Amino acid sequence: MNSTDPQSQQTEAPAPDFDLEEIEEIHLEGRWYVIIHNDDVTPFEYVIRILTNLFLLSDEIADHVAHTAHTEGKAVVVVRPRSEAERLVKVATARARLDGYPLTFSTEPEA
Repeated sequence: MNSTDPQSQQTEAPAPDFDLEEIEEIHLEGRWYVIIHNDDVTPFEYVIRILTNLFLLSDEIADHVAHTAHTEGKAVVVVRPRSEAERLVKVATARARLDGYPLTFSTEPEA
């Protein structure tokens, strides 16, 4: 039987490996809004599904964003570094097109 103390065998977790160049690049990109645009074709339920599955919004926030887009023509979905905002727009737009909907997203720099 091994009588060593399990706590004495614990090791410290390694520090996260941060790429300083990547962090600086994200900082220099600034923050960008991802905007959802209203259309008269895409079902409300589908919009909610995109907002919760791709943008990881809660049901309550997704409902608020979708309602705002419906009543005001557009709404801010999330704020991200430019490269991440552009990636999210491409993924969400591609998913909507594959599913046969004209749902549109865009990016704008944070004011």
